[in-house]
Amino acid sequence: MRKGESKTSGGQVRALIIDDSAVMRKVIERALRQSGLELTEVVEASNGEEALAALRADSDSAAKIGLIMSDINMPVMDGLQFLEARRDQKLAPGVPVVMITTEGSEPFVLRAIAAGAQGYICKPFTADQVKARVMPLLTAA
Repeated sequence: MRKGESKTSGGQVRALIIDDSAVMRKVIERALRQSGLELTEVVEASNGEEALAALRADSDSAAKIGLIMSDINMPVMDGLQFLEARRDQKLAPGVPVVMITTEGSEPFVLRAIAAGAQGYICKPFTADQVKARVMPLLTAA
């Protein structure tokens, strides 16, 4: 790979960031950009229901969402419920999902993986941790 080339296909990704905190959504977006990801658009949702609606709307879009970053603890519909509903409704199949959580506990992580998450990052996190967890998923996708 030559200097300046991105590992992602085309290097550009539309991302869906799901977190009930607007500040946290911006922190996640900044960490993705600092990790070297070129985001063409960031779609934001404050809970799982909004995220499902965004994925339904995205199914008609030409440029599809290529990455989902989701908090676990949210009101209305949490991240685990979102993952399960996404799977059941067959929305955004094959799109990598990384959970962001303060819940380092194994049961949450195992349930998230079982529901379709490809990885998780514990808060607080650094851009390097985001890069290490996210980039391999995008090159594999």
